[in-house]
Order: sequence, then structure tokens, then C-alpha cells
Amino acid sequence: MKTFSARPADVQREWFVVDATDQVLGRLAAQVAARLRGDFIVVTNVDKIKVTGNKAEDKLYHRHSGYPGGISTTSFAKMQARFPGRVLEKAVKGMLPKGPLGYAMLKKLKCYAGPTHPHSAQQPKVLQL
Repeated sequence: MKTFSARPADVQREWFVVDATDQVLGRLAAQVAARLRGDFIVVTNVDKIKVTGNKAEDKLYHRHSGYPGGISTTSFAKMQARFPGRVLEKAVKGMLPKGPLGYAMLKKLKCYAGPTHPHSAQQPKVLQL
């Protein structure tokens, strides 16, 4: 038996749109990450994503400038207010493989703060999560 190796012409990628209103961040990210292996996912209303417990104030995001003492820390609430889509992108990125395959998968995720998106030409199907 030969090993099947899919060619780009053989793969049928579909577009799905997900409404993130009142969805829990980690649960939504896990389901989106699983779907990104083959399909494009458009997530709308990412500014209305929720977290459970006190994570809105307690969950911290760190980044470093590369200089000594250059660490910057931001809470979930501040990150959500300033960059609404980045919270979901970071959560999904942590669940994807590291390397070229994971980077290509992350490019198929599109996050938008409002209910509209510019991908209506692809005729995305509504995905209930």
C-alpha cells in the first residue's frame, strides 16, 4: 500500500465564518485551531470574546523589546480594548504546530472586531461552535 500524499490541487479548502459573541476564548480558540488544518476561518465580533473567572484582569501578555529591562506586560482587558483580534490570534497561535506549517495555518485565520468582514466574495458558510 502506498502512502497518500495530497497535492495542492487535490485539497478542497472551504471558508467558514464564526460569530465570537459571548464565546469563551480558550474553547473558541481550540475549535478554530482544529479547523485551520484545512479551511479558512473568518471570526467576527472578536471584541465580544469573554474569559472566565478573573482572567480579564489576571491574564497577562508579555513581550520583550530586546533591551535590558525591556519587558512589557499587558492585561487581557487592555489588550482586548486596544487590539481586539490579537487576543484570539495569540491563543490560536499557541495551539498550532511551530514551524512553516503552523505559520501557514495561522495565515488562514481572519479576525474582525465588528460584524462585517471583506470576505463575502468567498461565500463563507456559517459555522456554529
